[in-house]
Order: sequence, then structure tokens, then C-alpha cells
Amino acid sequence: MGAFFNAGVAAALAVAAAPAFANDSTAELGTGGLDFVYNENVEMRSEQLFVSTDAVRVTYHFFNKSDQPVTNLVAFPMPDITIADQDTSISVPTEDPVNLLGFSTQANGQPVATKVEQKASAKGLDRTAMLQGLGVPLAPQLKATYEALDALPKEKWQELIDLGIAEIANYGNTPDGKMTDHLEPRWTLKTTYYWMQTFPAQQELVIEHQYKPSVGGTAGTGIGNPRIPDAKGYEQKYCMDAGFVAAVARAQQAATKMKNAYVAEQRVDYILKTGANWAGPIADFTLTVDKGKPDNLLSFCGTGVKKLSPTQFQVHYTNFTPTADLAILILTTNVMQ
Repeated sequence: MGAFFNAGVAAALAVAAAPAFANDSTAELGTGGLDFVYNENVEMRSEQLFVSTDAVRVTYHFFNKSDQPVTNLVAFPMPDITIADQDTSISVPTEDPVNLLGFSTQANGQPVATKVEQKASAKGLDRTAMLQGLGVPLAPQLKATYEALDALPKEKWQELIDLGIAEIANYGNTPDGKMTDHLEPRWTLKTTYYWMQTFPAQQELVIEHQYKPSVGGTAGTGIGNPRIPDAKGYEQKYCMDAGFVAAVARAQQAATKMKNAYVAEQRVDYILKTGANWAGPIADFTLTVDKGKPDNLLSFCGTGVKKLSPTQFQVHYTNFTPTADLAILILTTNVMQ
């Protein structure tokens, strides 16, 4: 089975959480490229973007068209992370409390030493220092964070609850199955990597970065089910056409004939619109998407999509100004062990 695409770029849509019909779901974080303090002299001449469920790689070719070097702040903003309630599950590929996505970058082939800023907030107030003073990791999704909160003295629990930083969840984690109170994080984490970059006068500068994407997942799919709330909105986000929906139905029928098989979703969101911060449009933009296995189904919004291999598909635009973000949906057939 191949990939299916709708002709036309979708309008900008919000970063999706797991669809309403999903069970055993993890939500994806919408990650993207470099953000930049606008400067009319620095052009993004090309951007080559590769996206798979295992890696995101981006290569930028910048050109400073002025007669003077330009030094500007360049940043890689991570998406906000909030554990909204006990049922929230967010996909983060590493257990590193700071470098959640394994982000690295280089300029003209040389590694760049990035700085990082992390802020934790609740109810609109900065609670970074408070959590650090208590020895609680700022990344709310990590196991170590939950353990550190549980280990706090009980007299601290109510203070954190009153400030909107945490709340109590009751569930069992003992051999006898007894229900126990646990203190869980409810703050929002903002993480940004940044550095000062000099763009030489009348020269090209190549910046590359790579990281592991946050991949949302669902054991099962409701695609094609008219009873699913906002099914149309979901289909529009990924530009599904009738052929793709029919292919999903065939995959589901085939899975039912196999022992312990099911069709699952993988979702990757990429924030493209930060590319509009540079002087003028992106002169040359190439997107390559790898769906992993030849039998996987792939859908995303794009025009002029070319098949490069059994798993890779590519779009190419000139004078491109991104007005929408990228949402990629991959359907896999899995067998339970």
C-alpha cells in the first residue's frame, strides 16, 4: 500500500492532541525549526527538511546580503509541556530532563554550543525557583518528577495544590492493589535552546540541526467512522482523501483476519511557520517524509508529491512562505506479542 495525498496545502490547524476516539493514546508535541529575530538582510535561500518517526533533520542555507556581518539571536523553541490531568500521556523520546528531544545543531559543519532556558509556570506565575528549591525536576512528564513530588513532606502537598502546581491523583501501585494518593505535576514547562549567531557579510552560512520527534500514538483508529466526533476536522488536518480512507478500511479488514493484529496511528507535527521570520520567502524548500515500512499508510498535506522510494515521499517548493504547519499521519499494522 502506498501513500495518499490531497492536492492543496491545508489551512493552519492547531497542534493535535490524540483523537477523541482513541484508546491507549499518547499525544504528540508540535516541534519545528529555528526561530529568529527578524533581520531584513538575512535570507533563507534553502531549507531541506527530513521527517520520520525516528528523526527530524533540517539543513538551512542562509545568505547575508549586506556588506556588514549580522549577529542575531537564533533559538529552537520546544513546545510547551503540560500534564493537564491524570489521563494525559505525552510522547517524549528521551528521559533527559533538559534535552527532551536530543537536540543538536552545527554551523558550517562545526558544533554549536547552545544555551538553554527552562521555565515552569502555573496559573500565570513563574514557579521555576520554587520547584528547583524543592529538588523537583522541571520536566513534568518524567518518572523522576513524579517520584520527587511523592517524596515531598505531606505538609508541602497542600501548598503546591493551592498554587495550581500539582494535584492529588489516587491509584494503586502496590502488590496488594491498594489505592494510594500521589502528588502529580500540573505546571507548564517552557524550554528554549538559543545562541548568538554571526552571519558573515555577503556569504552563505549553513546551519543544520537534528532531533528525535515527539510521536503521538493510538492503538487503533477511528478513520472512516462517521460516529466519531469531529472526524471531518481530523481528516482535513492530514488531507485524507477518499482513497486513503478506503485503504485504511482495507488495512483494518486485513488485520481482523490476522491473529492479535490491529491498525495503529503514529502522528508527527512540525511547526513550519517559523520559517516566515527571514527576509523574504524561502527560495528553495524541500520536504522528505519517510513512512518507515513500505506497507505503512501515509497522509499529509502537500502539492506535487513525488515518490522517491517504497518509503520516502518528497515535495519541493520555490519562493515558499509557510502559512500552515505540517501534520503527518502514519498507519501501521501491528501484532500483539
